Amino acid sequence: MARFITAAERIQSARLLIQKAHDLPIPVQGGKYDFSYVAQVKGFLQDARNLVKFIPKTPSATAEIKEQVRNIFQEAIQADREILH
Repeated sequence: MARFITAAERIQSARLLIQKAHDLPIPVQGGKYDFSYVAQVKGFLQDARNLVKFIPKTPSATAEIKEQVRNIFQEAIQADREILH
């Protein structure tokens, strides 16, 4: 039986995925332009966004939760800039 994941748990998991993208070691060969590295970083950030993208559409989403979701999207954009550019 599947367990329901709350919005708070999704937000927390999304932040952990963004942190995983930050913590991913840069490869010695190819550096931050290594295709595999870029794909992993992009994958973590996309997974983070996917975890929270429908939360604002739920009837129980409070203004605070919606703001946290907006922050997740901003954090993912910022992480992409910091890590890959």
